[in-house]
Amino acid sequence: MSAIDRFKGGEGVLSNVSRSRKELVEGILFSLPYLVLFGVFLLYPLLMGGYMSLFEWNAFFPSRSEFIGIGNYTHLLGDPQFWNALGNTLYFSLLTVPSIVIVGLGLALGVNRDIRGRGVLRAIFFSPYILTVSVAAVVWTNLYSTQYGVINYYLGLVMSNPPQWLQSYVFAMPSIAITTVWWLVGFSFVILLAARQSVPEYLYEAAKLDGAGTWRMFRDVTVPQMRHAIFFVVVINLIWAFQVYGQPYVMTSGGPGQSTTTLVMYLYEAAFNQQNFGYAATIGYVLTAILVVVSILNYYLIGGDNE
Repeated sequence: MSAIDRFKGGEGVLSNVSRSRKELVEGILFSLPYLVLFGVFLLYPLLMGGYMSLFEWNAFFPSRSEFIGIGNYTHLLGDPQFWNALGNTLYFSLLTVPSIVIVGLGLALGVNRDIRGRGVLRAIFFSPYILTVSVAAVVWTNLYSTQYGVINYYLGLVMSNPPQWLQSYVFAMPSIAITTVWWLVGFSFVILLAARQSVPEYLYEAAKLDGAGTWRMFRDVTVPQMRHAIFFVVVINLIWAFQVYGQPYVMTSGGPGQSTTTLVMYLYEAAFNQQNFGYAATIGYVLTAILVVVSILNYYLIGGDNE
């Protein structure tokens, strides 16, 4: 290779380095707005919450806050109200998340068929999701009403003593869960319908040639091909379930007793009613840790690579 060729080759390397730097700068500039918003609205509150959880925090004079180390965490372990709220939140999640996923998947598979009026059905199934939480909760509070509710009106035709849905220790949380499933299932339905429509039809044709029936095609083709969408729906509904606040606040105010007081309701009470912001930050951190652990478990159980 001549000196001129080596010089040209060096120019090529320099040109590639210059292009890489330009692409790096463009990438950083493109991501910068998101990074700024991420830092301001997520990373900083996350770090600040961890810092506050180590103090008996004074919201008006932060400099007067008293450092107590892991005192809030040890107090939380012996706090019966925290365990009650955590138990209620887990119970609510158990009632709602599987129901939303199963109902959403069933609706998606049903509407995906070539049936008359499926466009109208899609709109009907999705429409509750556009309501605000307060509207959905008020609608169902009226339906559950023991004085003028439609549900107890018809039950009263066949029962002498219909349940007091929102005043009962047994029925209050399931009543809130039913409201939540009705309200949120539309979102999962749309995600799962899109996932079902992306499954190649030749897989079903090949399965039919092999003699597979409806159940086997669902088990061996539909579910594996929709695994990542199902994982996403499970995780997003799990996050919503652990953050539930509006429905029990409007429908029962956490009662009767504290049977529907959830973790976020208890966090709000600790922060704004008891003015104990350090302890509220501790509850928030524990809630985040639970969600991270459950999401990781879900990933390995549902969302892993299905190749």
